[in-house]
Amino acid sequence: MIRLVVFVLACLFAIPAQAHELRPAFLQIDEVAPEQYAVTWKVPARGELRMALYVHFPATCRQVSEPVEGYIDTAHVSRWRVSCDGGLTNQTVSIDGLTSTYTDALARIVNLDGTIQTSRISPKSPKMVVAERPTALATAGTYFSLGVEHILLGFDHLLFVLALLLLIRDLRSLLLTITAFTAAHSVTLAFSALGIAAAPQPPVEALIALSIMFVASEIIRGSQGNLSGRYPWLVSFLFGLLHGFGFGGALREIGLPQKDVPLALLTFNLGVEAGQLVFVGVTLLAVACIRLRPVVNVARVRLLLAYFIGTVSAFWFVQRLAGFA
Repeated sequence: MIRLVVFVLACLFAIPAQAHELRPAFLQIDEVAPEQYAVTWKVPARGELRMALYVHFPATCRQVSEPVEGYIDTAHVSRWRVSCDGGLTNQTVSIDGLTSTYTDALARIVNLDGTIQTSRISPKSPKMVVAERPTALATAGTYFSLGVEHILLGFDHLLFVLALLLLIRDLRSLLLTITAFTAAHSVTLAFSALGIAAAPQPPVEALIALSIMFVASEIIRGSQGNLSGRYPWLVSFLFGLLHGFGFGGALREIGLPQKDVPLALLTFNLGVEAGQLVFVGVTLLAVACIRLRPVVNVARVRLLLAYFIGTVSAFWFVQRLAGFA
C-alpha cells in the first residue's frame, strides 16, 4: 500500500514538473545605424503553438519593415526593424504576456559602440530601461541568476543529485562524487554552449531520466557490491557529462552572447553550482533533522524516496521517448 501511495504521488509530481523547464523568451536588439535597430524576437513554442508574448517599444519608435517570421527548433522567431527618434538610451522596452511564474525573457541590446546590455524581464518586472553605459557586471548577474533558477527548477537534475545523496553515506565519498558530477557537467556544458560538441536535446533529456532511474535502482538493490558502491564518483562523472549537455541545451535556447561568451558561460555555470550547493545543504540539513527523531525509520524513508525518484524518472523517460519517437 505504501509503495502504491508513493507511485501515485510520484505521478502527480512528474506531470506538472514538465511545465517548469527554463525556456525564457529572447529579445535581441542590434543598433545597425544611429537610431536604427534590427530586432530579433524568439518565443518558446511547441510545434506551431507559440507563447503569447509581445514586445512593446517606446512611443518614439516606429516599425520600418514587415516582420519575417518562422519556426526554429522549439521557438517562433520574428525579425524586423525599428527607427527610434533620439535612440533607445534611457527609454523603456516592455514585454506583454509574462503572466506565468516560469516565463521570463532575456533582452540583449548591442550598441554601435560595441557596448552590450543584457537584462532579465520577468512577470514581476516586465519592463527594462536601456542603460546609457551598460556594464559587464550586470550581464554577469543576469546569467548567474539564470543558472540558479535553471538548477532549482530543473527537477530532473535535482532528483539525480538527491539520488546521489541517498546512495552515498560516507561524507568523503559524497564530496568526491559531487565534485566529479560538477566537473563533468561543467565540461560538457562549455562544449555544448560553445558548439564544440553537441547532442540532440530530446534524446539527451530521455537519457538523463534513464540515469536517474539507474541510481534509484542502485539504492533499492543495495550498492555495496556493484559499480556504484565501489566507484560512485565514476558513475557520477559519466552521468554528469550527460547532464552537462542538458544544461548546455538550455543555455543555447536562452541565447549565449557571442561577444561575452566566457563571462556568460562562467557566471551561468557558477549559478548552477550555487543552486546545487543550496539544494545539497538543505537536503543534508533535512536528513540531520530526521536522524534526531528516533521514532523515524531512516532506512525506510531512504527506500521510499528511492521508489519515488525511480517512479518519477521512469515516467519522464517514457514521456520523453514518446515526445521524439
